Amino acid sequence: QYQLVESGGGLVQPGGSLRLSCTASGFTFNDYYSIGWFRQVPGKEREGVSCISSSSYRTKYADFVKGRFTISRDDAKNTAWLQMNDLKPEDTAVYYCAAGPGGYVCYDAVGEYSYWGQGTQVTVSS
Repeated sequence: QYQLVESGGGLVQPGGSLRLSCTASGFTFNDYYSIGWFRQVPGKEREGVSCISSSSYRTKYADFVKGRFTISRDDAKNTAWLQMNDLKPEDTAVYYCAAGPGGYVCYDAVGEYSYWGQGTQVTVSS
């Protein structure tokens, strides 16, 4: 059974940091999967935050997180991370990780990803 599990969400004050983790079970990241991070707030569509290609060839960031968030992966640990710094109230959302097709690129479209985690809540508030 392919499964992704996110962790690391929580309540943080504006300007604070969180590090989200995404761990896979039932399959290995290796060269076959890109990893994406998405977020969603009630009433809105899920949006791409960041992605990383297999073997970390390429990363992409949404404009609204550039310079603040950093995506990384360690295939030996079957884990990917999203380091989030300088968090803002508008970053409040449920954050999801997903596994998609491998290769030299990664994707910011929800439809490109086959496997999803259950999500972790991030709340930025004073």
